[in-house]
Amino acid sequence: MIVVGCGRVGSELAVALVKRGHSAVIIDKDPRAFRRLPPEPKVPTVVGPGFDRQCLEQAQVGRAGALAAVTSGDNSNILCARIAHETYEIPNVVARIYDPRRAEIYQRLGIPTVATVTWTTDQVLRRLFPDETVTEWDDPTGQVALVERDLPEALAGRPLESLCQGAELSLAAVARSGEVHLDVRGLIGQEGDILYLMARRDALAGLDKRLASAAHAPA
Repeated sequence: MIVVGCGRVGSELAVALVKRGHSAVIIDKDPRAFRRLPPEPKVPTVVGPGFDRQCLEQAQVGRAGALAAVTSGDNSNILCARIAHETYEIPNVVARIYDPRRAEIYQRLGIPTVATVTWTTDQVLRRLFPDETVTEWDDPTGQVALVERDLPEALAGRPLESLCQGAELSLAAVARSGEVHLDVRGLIGQEGDILYLMARRDALAGLDKRLASAAHAPA
C-alpha cells in the first residue's frame, strides 16, 4: 500500500493501515513532513514527488495493491492516481480532492475521489478496502445500521428499486457524481454509484451475498 502525501490525512492513514496489519510506504517531496509520523508503528518513507516513477519504484509500486494520493494539490493527486491506475494497474486507487466539481471528471477515469472533510481518513480507507463493512450509523438499540457499499457491477443499468423493500435490507440513498439521491424511484444503476443501505445488524455478514442475489435476479 502506498500513501502519497504526509500531511495530517496521509500520516494518519499510513499509521492506520499499519495498525490494521497492512504494509505501507509513504511518499512526500518534503522530508520534514515525515515528522508527523510517530516512532511506532514504523512506516517506511520515500522522499520525492508521488508522480515520479523513480520514487514509485522505490516504494515498490509493482507490489502495491492500493494507492492513496492525499497531498494538498488536486492536480498532483490526480496525476499520481492516474499513473497508479493506468500505468501500474493498481486495483484500488483513490484521490483526495479540494474542488468537488472535479469529482465527476475523475469518476469517468475510473478513479474514486474523497472530498476534504473532517472524516477524510476514514473515507479513504473505505474506498481502498470496499469489502470491509463499516457502519455509518447505528440505531440506539443496535439492531439497525446504515452502511455504504459501491454499486455491484452487475447492477449497473438495472433499476435500483428492487433494493428498496425488504425485511433485512433497504436502500436509503444513492450518491452519484457528487450528488445524493434520496428518492430512488425509477433510478437506474450507474457505474460509480455509492449505495447507502439500511440493514439489520444480524444481516450485515450476508450483505454482499444479498446484493449479488439482487444483481442477478430477473429484471
